[in-house]
Formats: sequence, C-alpha cells, structure tokens
Amino acid sequence: MATQKALILPEKQGEWKVSEIAVPKPGPKDLLVKVSAAALNPVDWKIKDFGLFVENYPFISGTDASGIVEEVGSEVTNWTKGDKILFQGYFTNEQATFQQFTIVPADLAAKVPEHLTLDQAATVPLGLATVVTGLWNPHPDAKSIALTAPWEEGGQTKYAGKAAVILGGASSVGQYAIQVARLSKFSPIIATASPHNAALLQSLGATHVLDRALSPAALAAEVARLAGGAPVELVYDAIAHADTQALGFQLLTPGGALLLTLPQNIPADVLEAGADKGVRVVSVFGSVHHPDNRAFGVELYARLEELLRSGAIVPNQVEVVPGGLAGIPEGLQLLKQNKVSGKKLVVHPQETA
Repeated sequence: MATQKALILPEKQGEWKVSEIAVPKPGPKDLLVKVSAAALNPVDWKIKDFGLFVENYPFISGTDASGIVEEVGSEVTNWTKGDKILFQGYFTNEQATFQQFTIVPADLAAKVPEHLTLDQAATVPLGLATVVTGLWNPHPDAKSIALTAPWEEGGQTKYAGKAAVILGGASSVGQYAIQVARLSKFSPIIATASPHNAALLQSLGATHVLDRALSPAALAAEVARLAGGAPVELVYDAIAHADTQALGFQLLTPGGALLLTLPQNIPADVLEAGADKGVRVVSVFGSVHHPDNRAFGVELYARLEELLRSGAIVPNQVEVVPGGLAGIPEGLQLLKQNKVSGKKLVVHPQETA
C-alpha cells in the first residue's frame, strides 16, 4: 500500500486529473484513514474556478468524509484499526478527502453510530462545522457570534422564544442551521426553500417553511406575521448573495446577528438605513482545523457521536455519484449549475478505476 489514487488539480484553475500518489504517513497523534465516502461541496469547484484558498499545487481538494481507520499514531489511545469514523478534511494534500487514504488528527474524529451508513456520515462534517463554529465557538478571535452552546449552563433556556430565520434552508448548511437553531431552542424557526423541500425541513426542526421565490417584501411580511412579535435575533444566510444578505439584515431586530457563508456584500444603502440597529454581521469560516476553531472543534467531535446517535443531528440525504474519484468533476458541475437540491453528492474513492 505504498501508492493510492487521488484527484489532483495540477495547477491553478487547471483541470482535475486522477493520479497515482504516495499514501501519506500518520504522525504520532494522527490516524491514517481509508476513505469510504467523500462528499462534494461548492468550495471544491470554487477552488478550481477562482483559485481560492490554495497557494501550492498540485492540490487535492475535499473537506467531508467518512472512512475506516487503517493505522493509528504512536500516541493515540482512543482509536483502533477498523474503527468507522467521520471527519473533516483540510486544505492540505495530506488531510484532503478526494483520495483513497488520508490523515486525520485523532482528536478531530467521531465514531459513526451503527444506524448511519458511511455515506450518510460523510455529509456531516463541513456543513455542521460551518454552522456551529459561527454560532457557538467562544474563542475571542473566531468568526463567531459566541452564543452559549446547548451543553453549557443556560444554553437550553437563553434563546427560547426568540425567532431564527434560515435563508436557503434546503442547502446542506441550511439543513444543519435549522437543526442547530432547534438545539439552541430558538422558536419559531422560519426557513426559506422550494416548496417541495418543506416536509424535509420541517422534519429537521423548521416550524415554518416559506417559498424562496417570494419577493423580499412578501418574505419580510410573512416572517413578521409568523414571529408573532418574537424578536428575530438570528438570521443564518446559507445562500449569502447580495439580495439575501440585504433581506437578512433587514429582518433582524436591533442587536441581532446575521451569519453569512460568503463575504459580507450588503448593499450600502441597506447598511446605512440600518446603521443604528447594532446588528452583528459575521462571515463564517467553517473548518474545525483552523487555529481559532480547533479547541471548539475538539469539543464538538467529543460530542458528535452522541448528537448523531440521539438524532439531535441528522445527516443530509445522499446521492451517490458513480465512478469513484473520476466522477467528482461531473458532480461539481451539477453543484455549480444549482442542479442539486436537498441532497448531498457523495463518491466512493475506493471504486476508482
């Protein structure tokens, strides 16, 4: 097992290519994991098209996966070969997930509960981290609004009766935002989505689902009616285009918080009109590997198996893309063209021809 197959981006804004590379070696606090399922995310095609985040090529992408522990670092005591785990990849080739074997820090892995498939487990890491690092991470330098986590004192009562709005509720991140808002006891939880996804989002904790095709004025009126006087203290914008950012900002009560999955792009006139509202606007960075998120990431992963086992967190629905690693470019095109709704695309690296 000296070599493996990986999906490589040879140069900046180049073309994906399946290549044979060396299997990485785990450090003393790491695991070598045989990747069973790797999920696709918009960040993967954006890295290719826009050259984001990456300085060194050839580059391997992939930030969402599950797999089986193949080798355990010399200082690791809580994992053994054969354990089934889920984990988040990172923007280094050794820790990327679009390959057959990858390195995972042992304290940033969680066991896959028996009732979940490895495909389902692979849909969790990035989407969940994108939400919880922005909402619950207490680190002073984190891109976070530092709400009290539900497992901390007061976390079960502090936000009860306060309304939350999730824009883009059927996206992978939006689905986790709904569940996390429910864990923090926000109510009502109002999500926007296509009507055909309403039942799914209600099963995750949305109390109301509004048609995303409604005009901003109609959406705002419906949110105000459904909130019934409850202050809208949280808007999580999983779409984060200029129009949804503007809507989210305008929906908030004074002192509320707007979380964005992209850089802030609220039109100047909207910001000016709401300058005295004291709204906090945070563009999240959803990686548990980032230094500002890491301690919180360890805390999250220590609790993640139980959150999944209890059903407090439910994975995304899965659609498997055939062809192993070679199927990824086609899957990323579907994401880029907005042809994926309510599901997460997953590949099986071991099936690469």
